[in-house]
Amino acid sequence: MGEQKTVVIGVTGGIAAYKALDLVSKLKKSNFNVHVIMTKSAAEFVNPLSFQSLSQNFVIKDMFEDPKTWDIEHISLAKKADVMIICPATVNIIGKVANGIADDMLSTTIMATKAPVIFAPAANSNMYLNAIVQDNINKLKGFGYKFIEPDSGRLACGDEGKGKLANIDVILENIKTTLYDLKDLKGKKVLVTAGPTISFIDPVRFITNKSSGKMGYAIAEEARDRGAHVTLISGPSNEVPPIGVDFLEIQTNSEMRDEVLKIYDSMDVVVKAAAVADYKIAEYSEEKIKKQNDELSIKLIKDVDILQELGKNKKTQILIGFAAESENLINNAKAKMEKKNLDYIVANNIKSSEIGFNSMENVVTIIKANGKEISLEKMTKRLVARELFNIVNDKKR
Repeated sequence: MGEQKTVVIGVTGGIAAYKALDLVSKLKKSNFNVHVIMTKSAAEFVNPLSFQSLSQNFVIKDMFEDPKTWDIEHISLAKKADVMIICPATVNIIGKVANGIADDMLSTTIMATKAPVIFAPAANSNMYLNAIVQDNINKLKGFGYKFIEPDSGRLACGDEGKGKLANIDVILENIKTTLYDLKDLKGKKVLVTAGPTISFIDPVRFITNKSSGKMGYAIAEEARDRGAHVTLISGPSNEVPPIGVDFLEIQTNSEMRDEVLKIYDSMDVVVKAAAVADYKIAEYSEEKIKKQNDELSIKLIKDVDILQELGKNKKTQILIGFAAESENLINNAKAKMEKKNLDYIVANNIKSSEIGFNSMENVVTIIKANGKEISLEKMTKRLVARELFNIVNDKKR
């Protein structure tokens, strides 16, 4: 993402203020420059020294305290900020900003910045759902301010309901996505498939393949960060579903086909990174197959070819496939691309144990429908995803 980005965190007076310490810590570990502004009420919940120690910057609390630098601090931080996150955001700060009130350092800095501002509310559920508060939130959304919805659960006051501060990892991902340097997929709908599919033999056994889902999940994250509305349909995987995407887990080839076809026509870009099974069990056994002889034969039959079906029914979508090959990599990939009417295919050799399945890195060649080949060096799968969308969006490459 280039040079170090600056995040200004506004901490307001709620019991969830202590959770902002974790956010500061994780932002620093992600190489962000972090400045913290606390309201007087927030300082009653958490000692400012804690934020100062974690952020490694002076904490600003009062508009009239002795300045730590020569410049006007609320204007300085407003200009330095690449993004502001209000965490936790009380209904008080939401109401102030919604009504143009700037009477302390935090509200003044929010008013003065041109950076994106994200509110992460935390409040008693009755307060949060109060019509006045909701009106203020909608008003701010109309002005372009972003909100991270609070979670539901047991609140500090003992009530159950919506109002818990969103998970810190969710807030962190929202910040990273907001700051991502490419937004060329904004307004686009992207469908990604990932992981393996399985074919059941009996109630306890099945056949599958070695796909981990890492490549597809990385593509979904890249598309999300570039501004797309992303749907990720995945076979069984140990990967954590990316925050901020529509996620659906399936098991079989048929289940994946059904879910893909439900939304295919509305998609702008479809990336079929899943390792879909070519064959399935001819006859599923309703009962567990008992061990009888030294040998067991299982008949396999060809399963439905989802990618080929998508290619036949393609309209305006950009359709991208993957070819995992052990020999004749480029020729086999080009033949697959032509047969399945793809716009791009990503070819990778599965023979190397250092890349591909279950690895964090990959070496691929991206082939365009016109036959042009673009070979990439060994890189992380997230960087492969970035290069893939760079190529798709740059028609000159």
